Amino acid sequence: MEQEAWQVLIVEDDQRLAELTRDYLEANGLRVSIEGNGALAAARIIKEQPDLVILDLMLPGEDGLSICRKVRDQYDGPILMLTARTDDTDQILGLDLGADDYVCKPVRPRLLLARIQALLRRSETADVAPEKQRRLQFGPLVVDNALREAWLNEAGIELTSAEFDLLWLLVANAGRILSREEIFTALRGIGYDGQDRSIDVRISRIRPKIGDDPDHPRLIKTVRSKGYLFVPEACVESSL
Repeated sequence: MEQEAWQVLIVEDDQRLAELTRDYLEANGLRVSIEGNGALAAARIIKEQPDLVILDLMLPGEDGLSICRKVRDQYDGPILMLTARTDDTDQILGLDLGADDYVCKPVRPRLLLARIQALLRRSETADVAPEKQRRLQFGPLVVDNALREAWLNEAGIELTSAEFDLLWLLVANAGRILSREEIFTALRGIGYDGQDRSIDVRISRIRPKIGDDPDHPRLIKTVRSKGYLFVPEACVESSL
């Protein structure tokens, strides 16, 4: 039986852009609906529970950051933010509020589709087969890929979906340096463009949540010109 097409909700007040995006995505096998009013978007996302939301930052009625904050506790699907601004502040804030990825306008349709497909693949594989379910423990830190939850000293850690995916990738490769190229390919299905800071932002958010020192990290180390390294021994040492 053929799988039903993914449902995408575009929250965008530029009607022409929204319709062009919808037509392109539908031509590539997705089902797409549009919401142009920010004031109505949050309720619609929560009610309809689409497989993915494309959320514009600048909207009439209510902005994208406010919508993201409002729905994140009641919507588990990926949120891809669109912004016409190049200022890192908005992008960092969006990620901090629970957005899974962002792209800057104007965006090439093929790049947008690639980002969407990567997020949907990641969402689809969240419920892994029983034989692939794993729990890793490093001293007081426990990360469970089956439950998609993590604990520090038996207390639950609040992580966004994107933060959990990155943490799991790091701990599953404990002791090995992961380049930004490897991380982008694994999490997004695309190569690293040399400028995107989203991985660095997520690392900075994850560190204090797992008991690492943001200024002098011991658990997730930045290896200059190479990438990131999760140091399992540091977790064990900190619990002694």
